[in-house]
Amino acid sequence: MSRSILDEAHIHPAIRATIENNQVDIVREVQSAIAAHPVVVVGMAQNPFPKKARKALDSAGTAYRYLEYGSYFSLWRRRLALKMWTGWPTFPMVFVNGVLVGGASELQQLIDSGELRRMLEENAPMKAS
Repeated sequence: MSRSILDEAHIHPAIRATIENNQVDIVREVQSAIAAHPVVVVGMAQNPFPKKARKALDSAGTAYRYLEYGSYFSLWRRRLALKMWTGWPTFPMVFVNGVLVGGASELQQLIDSGELRRMLEENAPMKAS
């Protein structure tokens, strides 16, 4: 399965830099957090679903990094850049070991099935004996 993305041949050269630089700082900030933390939750204020995801991780005893960008009343353009980058249409966006796993309900399914624990154990650093 492949998400349809406009290829460079169909983007005029005069606007490529505008597209490449549009809200690039927020995408880089999230990429940096994903590289530094096994679990990252990206959300927004006033939306109950990022809070549900964080509560589920807290209940599971799983550490995470939370990034919050605005609310329903602010920063929607910045959040739109994240939606365009990931292809995920809603918040939260939950990343585990650098992989987008979905939102709050998908995260809860991973927790309930034990898959989240397995994913984190697979990438855990080896402890010296």
